[in-house]
Amino acid sequence: MAKLEIEGRVFDVDGDGFLSDPSEWNEEVAALIAKSDGIDQLNEKHWAILKIIRDNFEKEGNAPMIRKICQETGIKLREIYDLFPLGPARGACRVAGLPKPDGCV
Repeated sequence: MAKLEIEGRVFDVDGDGFLSDPSEWNEEVAALIAKSDGIDQLNEKHWAILKIIRDNFEKEGNAPMIRKICQETGIKLREIYDLFPLGPARGACRVAGLPKPDGCV
């Protein structure tokens, strides 16, 4: 199993850097992962997106479709890419502590 070390914290991750155990996630972990992905600070819009992703994962067992994220937050797709430069799947889901989404390359 791969390891990800950020500021002295070590996490078990898959080969793409996604947390192996989503239950290890919390807001501090999100901030650390975001920082390692080049996001200096998570703002209100980041947290709104992360909340929808986490809620959907807890209810459905997977990340929501990007369309649902846009509809529920009112944030346009282009802005999601600005907020999460690695994209909604690789970036936002990684920061949200989810496993790598199906279809994510």
